[in-house]
Amino acid sequence: MPVTCSFPEHFIVLFIVISHLITVIGKLNPWPKSLPHEILSLDIATRLRFDHDATRMASSDFGNLVQLVPAAVLRPSSVTDILDLISFSYNCSAPFSIAARGRGHSVRGQAMAHNGVVVDMTSLNTDNDRIRVSWSSSLGFYADVGGEQLWIDVLLTTLEHGLAPVSWTDYLYLTVGGTLSNAGISGQSFRHGPQISNVHEMDVITGKGELLTCSKHINSELFYAVLGGLGQFGIITRARIVLDKAPKRVKWVRMLYHDFSAFTRDQEHLISVDGMDYVEGSLTTNHSPPNNWRSSFFSLHDQSKISSILNKHGIIYCLEAVKYYDDDTILTVDEELQALLEGLSFIPGFIFNKDASLVDFINRVRSGELSLQSKGLWDVPHPWLNLFVPKSGIMDFNAGVFIDIIHKRNKTSGPTLVYPTNQNKWDDRMSAVTPAEDTIYAVGLLHSGGLDDWEALDDQNKEILEFCDKAGIEAKQYLPHYRTKEEWIHHFGEKWSHFQEMKAKFDPKFILSPGQRIFYKD
Repeated sequence: MPVTCSFPEHFIVLFIVISHLITVIGKLNPWPKSLPHEILSLDIATRLRFDHDATRMASSDFGNLVQLVPAAVLRPSSVTDILDLISFSYNCSAPFSIAARGRGHSVRGQAMAHNGVVVDMTSLNTDNDRIRVSWSSSLGFYADVGGEQLWIDVLLTTLEHGLAPVSWTDYLYLTVGGTLSNAGISGQSFRHGPQISNVHEMDVITGKGELLTCSKHINSELFYAVLGGLGQFGIITRARIVLDKAPKRVKWVRMLYHDFSAFTRDQEHLISVDGMDYVEGSLTTNHSPPNNWRSSFFSLHDQSKISSILNKHGIIYCLEAVKYYDDDTILTVDEELQALLEGLSFIPGFIFNKDASLVDFINRVRSGELSLQSKGLWDVPHPWLNLFVPKSGIMDFNAGVFIDIIHKRNKTSGPTLVYPTNQNKWDDRMSAVTPAEDTIYAVGLLHSGGLDDWEALDDQNKEILEFCDKAGIEAKQYLPHYRTKEEWIHHFGEKWSHFQEMKAKFDPKFILSPGQRIFYKD
């Protein structure tokens, strides 16, 4: 049965449009059976790419583990282009799938649309008015930001006004819409919550092709569903982000531990008291250098010193903390920081300090990325595993995963993060899922592999998940990846029924974000 759509047919221009497309983009791939020919009669036709170069770009992502080729790529010049595409699909007799792609930083094909259309959101990033700073008596300072904007650009633009967002991700070259569709976490989350907890309002294009403004008070069901909703209910085209006065500089401290219990106890203490602005942590083994691509913090002398205790203990834990300051607090910040660190149980003599600008700290991962790119080591397989582990299970996780799997197997190549955050900074009405405990640990196993050995790392990830199941650790995947509906139901738990209801309400024809594989199968 041919695919048709309930749109006016303009076949008289069909061959003109095809000729124009061939002139502009060169040799076309064979016409994709999943798309109706009537799509070429739309105003967006000249912004659709069907050629091999465009579809190849959209068929891979940062993970380099999955390849799913779309039928076409839309490079929109306006939000209206995206609205027209989704409306067209919704009105087709056989709707085709659509996925929004920002920087393509997903690792399991989440932003892909096999035989569908990928929307290249970065094409919208040509309008200087897509980041606007404002103030109101009810909200204070905020920024209206296009969903396609990068967080680094949000930072630099808001700093021009002496302001900045309060919650970040470790890596800033991600789109606003992308991180809000997941959660957006970093070392500030314990204090301010994830990025999804710092949004006043959004404009969203639903799977029905409706452009809706939503907030806690307007279209609230859509607002809470979209935040952490994995792209299942709509494409974020604008977000109103909370801003606060920006500090100028940071005091940046790292402390080393060989006792995991002392390490986590001190982390939990720092997130329970007022004073620190950022708390994270990581582990290093004697198989890996103290510095990694996330941050070249330690000097050569410090690295030599650290290597000596690594050889002794085999594995050490690094507590990382930051306190912001500006001209008003420059004379007191050192004393305040010292008071916060008083009584902590790090290894004597193994505390390291840095003073950095806010931009250099917040954007600390960028230099590592550029270094790896220059060596051809950035665009490699990344079988990452990100988890939220409840406090009740973190000691068992350390023994069973960090020590018995990661350290003893010595397969891991890349940073391993572990740090606590406060559950009360999350809003359970949102779609994001975390363990049901007051304190939860973010664990990031940021592996890098080669084309011939990444599967061994992926098998190790599976072993880690199996360990959690057998040990009764109720961990939840962050940036989740599952292959079956049953796994997704288990992941969402009590939220699953409501998640389904919201899908039926806002994307009833299962058009959006098929790469998540929650409701869609090839």
